[in-house]
Amino acid sequence: MQTEIVKGTDITYEYVHYDENGKVDFSETALRGVSLDVRPGQFIAILGHNGSGKSTLAKQINALLLPSTGTMVVDGHDTKDASKLWDIRQTAGMVFQNPDNQIIASVVEEDVGFGPENMGVPTKEIWHRVKRSLKAVGMWEKRGESPNRLSGGQKQRVAIAGVMAMEPKCIILDEPTAMLDPGGRKEVIDAALELNRERGITVILITHYMEEVIKADRVLVMDRGKVVLTGTPREVFSKVELLRKYRLSVPQVTQLGFELQKAGLDLPDGILTIQELVTELKRLRGGSDGNQD
Repeated sequence: MQTEIVKGTDITYEYVHYDENGKVDFSETALRGVSLDVRPGQFIAILGHNGSGKSTLAKQINALLLPSTGTMVVDGHDTKDASKLWDIRQTAGMVFQNPDNQIIASVVEEDVGFGPENMGVPTKEIWHRVKRSLKAVGMWEKRGESPNRLSGGQKQRVAIAGVMAMEPKCIILDEPTAMLDPGGRKEVIDAALELNRERGITVILITHYMEEVIKADRVLVMDRGKVVLTGTPREVFSKVELLRKYRLSVPQVTQLGFELQKAGLDLPDGILTIQELVTELKRLRGGSDGNQD
């Protein structure tokens, strides 16, 4: 019985560079023996500094890139099997950094319907999917507008709706908030969480923003083409010094908790939210002054 929607095994990938005569000039190894297991309905976050290989791994999942060695299996299909490429890309939809590269129509609802139309979906079903997808990302009220009038966060939500309308089982978000302001980033991550929690869509988020992965089921940290750390957000962010070695920070509240720990306060590792920190500080105060508030 298949238990994973995505299963990568010992994947390596090399970018090969050619000279002006078409001969191999040099190659760069971007992935080094990476393995990845994702179960249906999970929210997986992949963290890493620029050049860590995380975006290269994302492109392996919907067969934009194929492993140099090793295997990537998506919903039971090996990505190296060219006859299964359509099935793989229907299963794993991808949203990129720049929504302008994915939005092609002059009206929001037409753009969202473009993918299903190319798939041959009947017209009545297309508009049903458009409505459902735009409502899911909170953009139904903007359906008749030009994408050019939308904010960056709104454009990215339209791009996500366009992928959703093709009804993939898994959505890969490849640094979808890299070009957005904090408000736009929150919009996009909230939309992704909604799809995952309410609709059961598997989400794989590639990012270098620590705060975006707090609600993930599992986090993978990459460095120089390898997975160097994996665990729940709390487990990963408990390792403040190790993450620093990989040129990554932790959420601000986690860093504050870590500094208070070093100052002698008896706080747990890996505090993830302000409310959690406040609760722990109240606990300490209560323990020292007779539970006064």
